[in-house]
Amino acid sequence: MMKNNHYLAPINKYKTLISAIHAIYRLVNSTFESRDLVLRLARLVCQIFNSRCCLVLLLDPSKEYSSLRCMLIGKKKTVIDKRTRISNALERRIINKLSTVRKERLLGIPLICEDIAGLIIIRRGRKDRAFDKFDEEMLMTVGEQAIIGVKALQLYEEQQRIVLGSIKSLVTLLDIRVPQEYTHSPYFSHLVMMLAHQMHLDEKQVESLKFASMLHDAGKADIPMEILTKTSKLTTKEFNIIKKHPVTGAQMLKHLQILRPAIPIIMHHHEKFNGTGYPSRLKKNQIPLGARVMSVADAFEAMVYGRPYRERMDIPSAVKEIKKKSGTQFDPRVVEAFEKVVKKIKTKNYLQLPNKKL
Repeated sequence: MMKNNHYLAPINKYKTLISAIHAIYRLVNSTFESRDLVLRLARLVCQIFNSRCCLVLLLDPSKEYSSLRCMLIGKKKTVIDKRTRISNALERRIINKLSTVRKERLLGIPLICEDIAGLIIIRRGRKDRAFDKFDEEMLMTVGEQAIIGVKALQLYEEQQRIVLGSIKSLVTLLDIRVPQEYTHSPYFSHLVMMLAHQMHLDEKQVESLKFASMLHDAGKADIPMEILTKTSKLTTKEFNIIKKHPVTGAQMLKHLQILRPAIPIIMHHHEKFNGTGYPSRLKKNQIPLGARVMSVADAFEAMVYGRPYRERMDIPSAVKEIKKKSGTQFDPRVVEAFEKVVKKIKTKNYLQLPNKKL
């Protein structure tokens, strides 16, 4: 029996290590923001090592400042995502010497990915077991897995900032081409995001909707100005030209890889739930969910923000009109979410917008 126990101890430690690595892998692959990742990492490390508190710190390139710092003590959390000078002696020791520190119930390790990128420090309570060599080795392994994920996410976030900057530049160019009377209010993207969150869409869907909300009318840049600015009723020929703008916008943007998931939203945000919309006369669930969300927000904005060819509508009347068209023009699920969202928006933002009449 003693012999069996002797062999079981290393096996149990190995299982613990594999379980910890797997948990870190799942965490990294289910988190899309650095701030959220370090907080969830701190919580997970506390669970794995039965620790009372955990500090996860990411360094800026100078190594003199932290770019992100998360301290978790019990249920109390502190996250600082601004550049902060590192003055703590223990933190500086780990950074400068690239070495671990293990002293009874305190354990600290550097996070290294080619160069030092941060550190983790954990502490146990006075009555808890002291950290041993296996704890140190396991935290180093956990840290190695975690920092690879952190660096990949930071690179992704930097790419997103570049992409978002490029999109904003494109939107600025489009705004110069398209008269202000035909553009959306500054709150449109915010409204779309609120709808997306109310419907519990996942991170990727929300991101696609964010990009689509900024660029869904990109195709209007190709519409002749005399049609785009017309205040009287459009002819059938003119309206057919207007109806081409979703397809034109999708064709303009399809070569940008980052925008690929947003293309179906841009293409189909003028479809109607009953199949009478354009450009493809899709109906119900044939219409991408993001396009169904965009359709409701787009219609609300057009009503309350006003257009040169349409009288501005007050918010209660616009909400009533959207509810009236639930099941015909709009997806009832999206309308239901919209009714909840519209109670939260700052309606004065819309009421204070200038009347865009020519």
